[in-house]
Parts: sequence; C-alpha cells; structure tokens
Amino acid sequence: MFGTGGVGGYYGGRLAEAGVDVVFIARGEHLEAIREHGLKVESTKGDFILDAVEATDDPAEAGIVDVVMTCVKCWQVPEVTEAIRPMVGPDTCILPMENGVEAPGQLAEAFGWEHVLGGVCGIVSFKAGPGHIRHVAYEPFVNFGEWDNRPSDRVERLRQAFAKAKGLIVDTPADIQAAMWRKYILIATWSGVGGVTRAPIGVVRSQPGTRRILEGAMEEVYSVAKALDIALPDDIVSITMGILDSVEYGGTASMQRDVMEGRYSELEAQIGALVRMGQKTGVDTPVNTFIYNSLRPMELRARGELEF
Repeated sequence: MFGTGGVGGYYGGRLAEAGVDVVFIARGEHLEAIREHGLKVESTKGDFILDAVEATDDPAEAGIVDVVMTCVKCWQVPEVTEAIRPMVGPDTCILPMENGVEAPGQLAEAFGWEHVLGGVCGIVSFKAGPGHIRHVAYEPFVNFGEWDNRPSDRVERLRQAFAKAKGLIVDTPADIQAAMWRKYILIATWSGVGGVTRAPIGVVRSQPGTRRILEGAMEEVYSVAKALDIALPDDIVSITMGILDSVEYGGTASMQRDVMEGRYSELEAQIGALVRMGQKTGVDTPVNTFIYNSLRPMELRARGELEF
C-alpha cells in the first residue's frame, strides 16, 4: 500500500486483517506510530487494531511485490511513479486508487499498460492521528479491471484477496473505465461546486440555483465522456443526483475541504482535467471552466505561486 492515509490505511488494513501479506508505505510520525503501536482503524463497519504491521518509508525494503496500490492524492502520482519502481517486477501490477481518471494513463506512460489496472474506490475516511485511521461514512467499495476489460488471472487473484476482507464490497466490472467515470462525474462536480460555494452538499442540492449548477456540471462531464466513447448511461445525471440527494446533509467532498482550508488540492486532476478533455474533444464546458477559473487563484496561493 503506497500511502497509508484514509484510503490506503483502510483498504490495506482490511486486507491485512484478513491475512493477506501487506506492506504499508508511510512516513514521519504516522510510520513511527504504526511501527510502535500497530495500525488502529475505527470504522462504521467495525473497529480493529493490527498489532503487528510491516511498514516502511523505503519502497526498496519491500522489494518486488505482486500488486502496488497507489493511495495518494492525484497530484502526487508523478512522484509516486518514481518511488514505486523498486517494487515493480516483471509480473507486478499497479492498481491506482486516486480520484479522477488520469492516474492509470500516467502510470502506464512509465511502466506500460501490461503493469497497470484501472481502479476506483469509494469511502469517506481520513487519518485521525498517527497510526489511526477513521472511516466515518459510505459503504466502502473497490472496483478494478484490465484497462481493455479483458479477463485476467491477476485481476481474479486480486478479487479473491479482497473477497477475504470484511467491511468492503469488491467488484470487477465489465467496463472499468465506465466505472471510473461513474465516480468521476460525482466527485468532480461535488468537489467543484462545493469548493466555490463552500457549503455542504445539503445546502447545495436544496437551493434551486446551486442544484442547477451541479446538474449543468454533470451534463458537461457526460458530454465529454460520450466524446471519448465512455459508456455511461443516458440517465447518469439523474442517477448521480440521486446519490448526492442521499448523502448526509453536512457532507463535504475531500477536494472541497482542501480548498476551504487553503491546502494543495486535486483541482487540476478533477476540474482541470475535465476542462482539458473538453478542449481536446471539442466539447464546451462553460460551467466547469467557470468553476476551475474561480478556484485556481486559491490553488496557486496554496502552492506558493501567488500571494494575496
């Protein structure tokens, strides 16, 4: 597990709890706490503590592995690409767990598609403290598959490993790219509108104006997906709005929280990516372009590239 935060700590913890051999790549106080006291996971699906955990900040110590799961922010993928090289052997596959839809392609540029799967997960979790992961909402799921959707032994072996774990749902969908875009249309629009309004989802969906902005942003994502031959259903906007209507009133997206707290965010990988794909395919994206340009000054300030 490259990255032992809310995603890597939870999914890696569940795999280790089930007896799967897992090495956690972590750093700083988090790593020291895991080494000294194990990994503590609080979850709506059941709490657990792993007393004996193999963890390091040096990927070379892990050696060649069967699967590398990259569980970092989207903007960290390029640096992760170099860091994971010591763990990638001839038969190693890489499973990206990032938001957005660009990470598999970025990893494939470095390692080739023969080493990269498509992947997507859903969970609301975070690092509550050193050595401590807290899962607070959402039914955790993980989907993955070959980028060309062909059946493979390695995907089946990985599915079987996840199937041993408690507290999550695993699936190998017939079309992994469509599965990734199903999450993308939800998380990118929620993050973007939430970042601009700085309001929880209950407020955004209940106000007619902001609800229409959400729907408009989703319609643009759907149009770009169609231009890229991604097989989303025609009613994906209403499906996705239905999901957001079921989220707890005070819910906020992770990118939204980063924006609101002045941190480096996934703006480029979520909204920026959609704008760029729209330009490439000739699809107009005025709503998402407005959101992107509205949030970019705060992103530049968080990076230290702009002062105000």
